[in-house]
Amino acid sequence: MFKHIFKKYPEPLETGYWGKPTSTIDWCEENYVVSPFVAEWSNTITNSAFVALAMYVTWSAYYHKLEKRFVMIGVGLGTVGVGSWLFHMTLRYEYQLLDELPMIYATCIPAWSIFSEEQHLLRNNTRGTPSLIRQSIIGAVVFGSAGILTVVYMLYRDPTIHQTAYAVLNVIVVFSAGAMASKYVHDPLAKRNLRNTMALSISIFLLGYFLWQLDVHFCSFWIFVRRTFLNLPLGVFLELHSWWHLLTGSGVYFYIVHLEYLRILTHGQSNDYTLCWRWKVFPELIHSSRTISTNYSTQFLGSYEASQPSAKVDHAKSE
Repeated sequence: MFKHIFKKYPEPLETGYWGKPTSTIDWCEENYVVSPFVAEWSNTITNSAFVALAMYVTWSAYYHKLEKRFVMIGVGLGTVGVGSWLFHMTLRYEYQLLDELPMIYATCIPAWSIFSEEQHLLRNNTRGTPSLIRQSIIGAVVFGSAGILTVVYMLYRDPTIHQTAYAVLNVIVVFSAGAMASKYVHDPLAKRNLRNTMALSISIFLLGYFLWQLDVHFCSFWIFVRRTFLNLPLGVFLELHSWWHLLTGSGVYFYIVHLEYLRILTHGQSNDYTLCWRWKVFPELIHSSRTISTNYSTQFLGSYEASQPSAKVDHAKSE
């Protein structure tokens, strides 16, 4: 019976349906061993979770009446997932760009939002919306820098340029958000929720990065284990770059919720929203006009609350 389930890995194909790879990166997963139409099966399929999370966070931002910037962030995340799907399916350079460049562009939106808000609070020490001129200037700097990076990257075609720029941009946003939360949010529950959403985001992301690096530096070992001991289909679970997709998609979700909640708190709108943790582990910002229909707590791994309209539960305020 098991002979019909498990089978030996076939030899990888140099070219499949999409032709010879033209991307500057070819990952550890052997090409076209599962299907002649998909270059890297596991790395491709796992992007479906990335896209699903992006669709959910986009819908949630719209449904719960958050600002359009958070809808745009969700759409940007979805674009990354679709681009990564096409890249790993085809290993074509044009789809590699559709994977990598939207990662920078999508991160520019929260960067612009945080930098604008930070400058406004530092200068005025009051809540409110930064002036349109200030937002426009900061937006021009952020997106102009992304444009320059795009040109440089396409000229040199070195993935290290993209990876370094993406990491630096995210680190700056994380530290800026942390500084804002420390200075302008004083309610203990709100601070704890901000800390937990960001800590979980970073932890999940770093775990994904660790597995990615293991995939890169010990590739021949993983291939040996997959071919010698696991075979198909079990071998797909040892495609560590696939776990990077699953983990970073989850980590980015927590990251977006953190930024949404920080924005609400610094704008004095905490009475209009609840940060609920569905099933104690999955955070989402809920508008007071909506009912929370699932089991949830008001903090990570906290006690379950009775299902009721959110405004009656979370009274966290920033001062």
